[in-house]
Amino acid sequence: MISVSKLLCGVGAEGDGLRYDAADESSKPQIAERKQRRPVVVWNLTKQCNLYCSHCYAAADTGTAPGELSTAEGKRLLDDLAAYGVPVVLFSGGEPLVRDDLTELVRYAADSGIRPVLSTNGTLITREKARELRDAGLKYAGVSVDGLPERNDEFRGQDGAFDAAVRGIRACLDVGLKTGLRYTITERNAADLRGVVDLLAEEGVNRFCFYHLDYGGRGADIADADLSPAAKRDAVKRLCDLTRAYHDDGEEIETLLVGNYADAAYLVEYARRNMGADAAERVADYLRRNGGDPTGERVADVDYQGNVHLTQFWQGYSLGNVRDRPFGAIWEDESNPLLARLRERTDHLTGRCGRCQYQSICRGASRLRALATHDDLFAPDPQCYLTEDEISGPAASTPNAD
Repeated sequence: MISVSKLLCGVGAEGDGLRYDAADESSKPQIAERKQRRPVVVWNLTKQCNLYCSHCYAAADTGTAPGELSTAEGKRLLDDLAAYGVPVVLFSGGEPLVRDDLTELVRYAADSGIRPVLSTNGTLITREKARELRDAGLKYAGVSVDGLPERNDEFRGQDGAFDAAVRGIRACLDVGLKTGLRYTITERNAADLRGVVDLLAEEGVNRFCFYHLDYGGRGADIADADLSPAAKRDAVKRLCDLTRAYHDDGEEIETLLVGNYADAAYLVEYARRNMGADAAERVADYLRRNGGDPTGERVADVDYQGNVHLTQFWQGYSLGNVRDRPFGAIWEDESNPLLARLRERTDHLTGRCGRCQYQSICRGASRLRALATHDDLFAPDPQCYLTEDEISGPAASTPNAD
């Protein structure tokens, strides 16, 4: 995650220590005082979902799937993650609220010293459920809204999904549970970006996560609906402009970019053109501390059957299963050639990525998109939108309109 609000506006957040080794700069309580040494783990604790979204990376279905980790197995996993030092577990799916033991597992994670957070479509959250999860120790709920009503409901495959998600957001806010809005952009909903940001401000939500489409699960089936690189650049610029405008109006909305580390390089360029050379160097310094795309290093995924993945979007490849070996043993086993090569990826990047001046803050962006598009793990990310001048170096300081 790349915090636009932190980098461009200096807005402190709970993740500043975890991402940038900048805990002492924020007045907010911190998830961690130091940059993470262990991965944040996404746990897709079920494949079942009450919706059928066209871009679902987990290829979730409305029916149950065999082999889900039981409650007891889930607790053993959480014990394992706690012993390994995992700072955060993100309960995801499918739709995690279809599991009757979600509250029990959230409480167990919290009691184990892991920060529990939730990724949900929001449609099953009532005020009672929100209060129950808050009391169990849930620290944050991220609710997915992929456009204004018509487009969101088309994405979700169900009429009324938008209204139900907004009710879920309100339920969380009513009981004091920190809540954010998550939005995955494609050419189908790009026109709704401003409307979605305005919606969260109207509802009192102060966190917005802007996701790029990754080509995993059903996301691969709609790769042709991804924005062109030029349109993607424009959308990121609009988000930067919106963030600064809201900040100038006294609204401290935390905005984050997820899924394309070309955004990191672009933020340096944006800061240079709009805020000056000193601001650009400050942004670049934070992003060097952050370390670029986290796949296989600072983020991991465990699916509903216990398979460990390089990231939640890369469900098609398993490093091993927690029913057979502890998570830490799997994660540190660099006899796996894919894991080892990803961790030294800058030695292998080719084309634009191989010669880019921003390798230290991007690290080639999405290797999954490169593999899906070029059948080459180290080919350029097809959704890099930097210009040739920007990747080369000296000309990057020349101001222009975008």
